[in-house]
Amino acid sequence: MSEITPDLVRHLGVLARIQLNDDEVTRLTGQLDAIVDNIAKVSQVATPEVRATSHPIPLANVFRPDEVGETLTHEQVLQNAPDAADGRFRVTAILGEEQ
Repeated sequence: MSEITPDLVRHLGVLARIQLNDDEVTRLTGQLDAIVDNIAKVSQVATPEVRATSHPIPLANVFRPDEVGETLTHEQVLQNAPDAADGRFRVTAILGEEQ
């Protein structure tokens, strides 16, 4: 049994700046008590011999080697652009910026 009391829940509510009525305090006391009990059970199982894992299945990144291939010319890149200027895409100003 954990040490979660209604007074502790009220104190946590004050720290979190949450107004809790009596029904909410009662409900949260039981819920937080169950959470703390479950964490205690996990802590009992987690011994130094048990290796910590972030994923149950080992993962490995699969990357292909970088190989230089054919690239597009400036003209090919800009041919379907709605607007271009000086070899670049031209876009409208955002966030009130002036051009």
